[in-house]
Amino acid sequence: MTTTIHPTAIVDPSAELGHGSEIGPWALVGPGVTVGDRCRIGPRARLQRNVNLAADVSVGDGSILGGDPQDLKFRGEETWVEIGEGTIIREYSTINRATSATYRTVVGARCFIMTYVHLAHDCHVGDDVTIANGTQCAGHVTIHDRAVLSGLNAIHQFVTIGTYAFVGGGSRVNQDIPPYVKAVGNPMELYGLNSIGLQRAGFSGETISALKRVYRLFFNSDLNLSQALERARGDLPPLPEVERFIDFVESSERGVPA
Repeated sequence: MTTTIHPTAIVDPSAELGHGSEIGPWALVGPGVTVGDRCRIGPRARLQRNVNLAADVSVGDGSILGGDPQDLKFRGEETWVEIGEGTIIREYSTINRATSATYRTVVGARCFIMTYVHLAHDCHVGDDVTIANGTQCAGHVTIHDRAVLSGLNAIHQFVTIGTYAFVGGGSRVNQDIPPYVKAVGNPMELYGLNSIGLQRAGFSGETISALKRVYRLFFNSDLNLSQALERARGDLPPLPEVERFIDFVESSERGVPA
């Protein structure tokens, strides 16, 4: 497979290009960049420096990956952006390199990052995550596998969003969002289990029922956190999903919405 580089593109001599990749008009592939096989770099997209793209990644027109972190503590350390296999990044998105806190800003495999999304330094996004148009993630945000973020969300620094969580559009996310739930609003509120998403993903009825019970213990009862933890561990089946939910709430550093 032949790699195609448009005559107007600029490719640094240190960059590594995989087989079958396409570098579009006026694109920039900077120093320390690795482009995997069959990637597409759209017109005027910029891989500024220290970006690793796995195979089959698409970078949309005008997007900028690998820019300096927007952090006043940054002193030019050697840091990176890493994008997993099969991820799609649409037009005019920005993904900044990390700081020395983690050295890597990471997006996993098969993610869908829509137009005008921003991922700041040290963000870590899992696999199969969808982030819709205009969502802005501050530094050190963690998004677990298969979460869905709707458009125009503002995600506060150091927030964690759990697996299979669904965040509604236009939300201000300043606390951690537990796995498997729906959340929306400003101020942020929880709206029960993401039942439809779990059904579509093939979760069993037993698992969904157990997750509903643990959700009610924590968020729809008069129990305090320690009481809910004790009841959940004593009354509910020890399913991995239930344990993940309990551990997330118990270990949350920013707290979770009521």
